[in-house]
Amino acid sequence: MSTELFAWRDTFMKRLASPLYVEALFDRLPDIVFSIKDRSGRYVLMSEACVERCGLSNKREALGRSAFDLFPEPMAERYTRQDERLFRTGKPIVDNLDLTLYPDRSSGWCLSTKEPLRDHHGHIIGLACISKDLVEPSRAGLIDVGFARAIDYLLDHFAEALRVEDLARIGELSLAQFERRMKKIFHLSAAQYMIKARVSAAAQMLAKSEQPIAEIAHVTGFCDQSGLSRKFRQVTGLTPRQYRLFVREGRWM
Repeated sequence: MSTELFAWRDTFMKRLASPLYVEALFDRLPDIVFSIKDRSGRYVLMSEACVERCGLSNKREALGRSAFDLFPEPMAERYTRQDERLFRTGKPIVDNLDLTLYPDRSSGWCLSTKEPLRDHHGHIIGLACISKDLVEPSRAGLIDVGFARAIDYLLDHFAEALRVEDLARIGELSLAQFERRMKKIFHLSAAQYMIKARVSAAAQMLAKSEQPIAEIAHVTGFCDQSGLSRKFRQVTGLTPRQYRLFVREGRWM
């Protein structure tokens, strides 16, 4: 992508009258909750699905309120811990299993991803969150606190030499049960999910840091640079160097 095209895109985005157009798009998706918070955890934007689940009559009632104002305390505490980690590290939170409330106020599980929002100086000023309902796995009893704890552990320690057997033990499941749930919920085996977590972390670092590729390979759990390059190309179709050039300059050669 040329510099001219980047400039054209930026000019178009600046012409938009309001970021609320994005919020309205998510209003059409009742099984997806979208929200934006500031650094203090106050809601700035919220999709209609989230308004319903919080028992609010309209979006205005959510403005300036925190998770502790709108959700049961254990859920609010978990959301806040995630937010604080994102603000502290600057790293996105991807594919977290979280408790949610469905429109009928019954509880279930969702898959949440959070991305930091930065100002023109690169400072984090808030976050955007998307949560996708896992209605069928929830009803089938495939997700519980133990399984969510195992996924939390995997996402916190993916750069280490994890064994699937240990993750199953954390989730208080047999190896076969754990693998069956992974494939049903994430459509990946546990080993594939670990690779996905490592590649996702490497992609973030390639895009937003100047660290050498060999160093990124080390801190994301790959044995060496060639190991990262091989897996990264399998997943993205690009080498780490090509990916870095593409996201920064719109080219890969």
